Amino acid sequence: MYKRAEYQIIMNRLKEQRRFIQVVMGARQIGKSTVVRQVLKELDTPYQFYSADNVPATNNAWISNCWAAVRSLKENNGWESAVLVIDEIQKIPNWSETVKKEWDDDTFHDRDIKVLLLGSSRVLIEKGLSESLAGRFEEIRMSHWSFREMKECFGFSLDRYLFYGGYPGAASLSGDIERFQQYVQSSIIEATINKDILMDTPISKPALLRQTFELGAAYSGSLLSLNKMLGSLQDAGNTATLAGYIHLLNESGLLCGLQKFSIDTARRKASIPKLQVYNNALKTVYSPLTFEQAITDRKAWGHIFESGIGAYLVNQAFIHRFEVFYWRDRNDEVDFILCKKDSVVAIEVKSNAEKRTDGLDKFKKLFNPRASFIVGDGGIGAEEFLLMDLKKLF
Repeated sequence: MYKRAEYQIIMNRLKEQRRFIQVVMGARQIGKSTVVRQVLKELDTPYQFYSADNVPATNNAWISNCWAAVRSLKENNGWESAVLVIDEIQKIPNWSETVKKEWDDDTFHDRDIKVLLLGSSRVLIEKGLSESLAGRFEEIRMSHWSFREMKECFGFSLDRYLFYGGYPGAASLSGDIERFQQYVQSSIIEATINKDILMDTPISKPALLRQTFELGAAYSGSLLSLNKMLGSLQDAGNTATLAGYIHLLNESGLLCGLQKFSIDTARRKASIPKLQVYNNALKTVYSPLTFEQAITDRKAWGHIFESGIGAYLVNQAFIHRFEVFYWRDRNDEVDFILCKKDSVVAIEVKSNAEKRTDGLDKFKKLFNPRASFIVGDGGIGAEEFLLMDLKKLF
């Protein structure tokens, strides 16, 4: 079975002396549970795996019961060490307080129980970590599957990856567009919205949240003002509502709104968002075109191409902790600006020879970025770029 890079990271951390709670976080259906099970299968230490996915929200004692079971097994079987794994930890109310109490109790009594937590809602996980578990945890961030991984595991070509995206569960369905779309819509989009957003956040207009995502996904790679979105949605309320929904979709690993690059933070926040999916399957699932039709439609493929590059960038940004913006000044534009500390990198995506790149030259004069280049026609090939280690740009 194919092993992602995180396999070795998790294996190494669980083999270390008990020091920190390990937290694996990332979107739904990207293989978090699978890679953890791969590790546990080959780990010499005894373990217990629990999932909170279907635990009633009223069961506040569930985490403590899981912990008590592991302690009992460890003592009765004479295990020197044990591993406790809890999947979808964010489903349990006040989970971080309980984890803190039980972890500290093990520390006080010198129990060698290592803890691995998994979660698919970034905002709920990070909130719990920052509020209660400061200094007690390490994050292992997992992204949607990259082109390299889909190529090595499923034999995807560049074009197939750009159209079908990076969901391993959907890869075998890429030959049947209807089954592929049904899987993405039910197992990923609806599951994320229903289980990761609506169950944990008070939403006054669930239908509007879904409409916001569908419109945003269709326009992935494009600028679309919140006011224009209001005009396209039914019962849309106001721009603050839409901005809040985009934030929730971002924290769930579905869709984000990139801000305009500016030295002035206030101007960034007031800018028109550039909508961007985290996985191109989320864009093409709403397309009326099949793969064969899309690849011969120059305009449609240009949008798919740019969205695919953007999806790679926002995933890498999540893992390696840098920021992604766009830049625009009147008619001049740069598709993506990457920022980490004081380093700035400008990237223009060019899907055909007709696209102008004057904006890149203007941006270089104004901001003197650490690096600037074109991806696509006349620059670095898309395949080569999607195989790059973006950490080395900074």
